[in-house]
Amino acid sequence: MSQGGFEWLTGSRTLPERLRDGVVAIGNFDGVHRGHQAVLDRALEEARARGMPALVLTFEPHPRSVFRPDIPLPRITPAPVKARLIRLLGFDAIVEQEFSRAFAQMSADEFIDDVLVRRLGVGHVVTGFDFHFGRNRQGDPAFLVAAAKSRGFGVTQVEAFSDEGGDIVSSSRIRTLLEAGDVSQAAGLLGYRFTVESEIVHGKKLGRTLGFPTANMVLPDDAVLRHGIYAVRLRRANGDLHDGVASFGRRPTVESDGQPLLETYVFDFAGDLYREVCDVSFFGFLRGEEKFDGLDALLDQMNRDKEEARALLSAAAPLSALDLAVAF
Repeated sequence: MSQGGFEWLTGSRTLPERLRDGVVAIGNFDGVHRGHQAVLDRALEEARARGMPALVLTFEPHPRSVFRPDIPLPRITPAPVKARLIRLLGFDAIVEQEFSRAFAQMSADEFIDDVLVRRLGVGHVVTGFDFHFGRNRQGDPAFLVAAAKSRGFGVTQVEAFSDEGGDIVSSSRIRTLLEAGDVSQAAGLLGYRFTVESEIVHGKKLGRTLGFPTANMVLPDDAVLRHGIYAVRLRRANGDLHDGVASFGRRPTVESDGQPLLETYVFDFAGDLYREVCDVSFFGFLRGEEKFDGLDALLDQMNRDKEEARALLSAAAPLSALDLAVAF
């Protein structure tokens, strides 16, 4: 699809001629985190210096989901969110290469000739330092450089990006933080706050009877986030932002085995959000999910959570441009 000049190419769609002979950043880029941004920024620099279009080549589904379907890989940024972030960074297009077992059997030479040269007509490629490709990962950085010389395109390889503490920023590290509920540290590595997007659905309306009506979202079964209570900001489809406090989990006080839900109580809001697609950005973890001895004890804790979330959000920096990119 095309969005204001930005092309999101899926399947076997032909690359428009205006995007050929471009600078192509290659990677999975799940999370589009600060390490990924180092590669992507370098690609944009190369494109501007050479007067070429800037593209991203990525793979869907994630290769680990193909090779290890028995071990679900929680996605930090599903494909639509990843595409929006790529667009905001300034790229002209994202090309999603379908990843399958058949594709994984392609040799390194075939990948270069069929995907990079024929399909994309690359003028220059930018990758991370550890990029491998082709059957059994036979294509390594040295192979890519040598192959590029014989085919007439250039290669730039970007070294690993480390955070302020000297640790390499990676998607797996961010997943570990989110699984622990540490959304603050995850935001520092992402360069924006972890955000989910979903349609608001009806719940059992218990929160309404307690004076805490909630906007309810069903997240994927393999959602990476720890169950618990968070200070959040909700963004409506029209762009309006609202502070709130959210519970993600199974509601152990009132249900024995409920479906995991993200339930957001939006401060000072009286409208109806049902069936609206909204985003929720996570600013801080307040506590883990608990089972209380009755609704009175639960209500007392909810009031404390509300005040703690208000205090945390009042001291938080506003959403950044990348934060806002996760929604149209």
